Amino acid sequence: MSKIKAAIQAIGRRLAALPPRVGVIALILCALFYAVSFLQMLLPISAGAKTVLWVIFFGLAKTAQYTAVAILGKEGIRLLWRRFRRGK
Repeated sequence: MSKIKAAIQAIGRRLAALPPRVGVIALILCALFYAVSFLQMLLPISAGAKTVLWVIFFGLAKTAQYTAVAILGKEGIRLLWRRFRRGK
């Protein structure tokens, strides 16, 4: 198990080293994947196909979400919220 834990920590360190702009792009992708995962329900296709599409796009959204959080970190998210609130 220690090899798996070490690999996960190494991935986390590499993600944290990426610039915050990449984290923001991952957040935008997350929002797009969430939108597509639910908007595809309006398509005139079978329920099975809708389920498969929902699982794929929802999974991509969750992956993008956790990747963005790993890239931005606690301070990056705080900074993003401050900039977002200041813009209004």
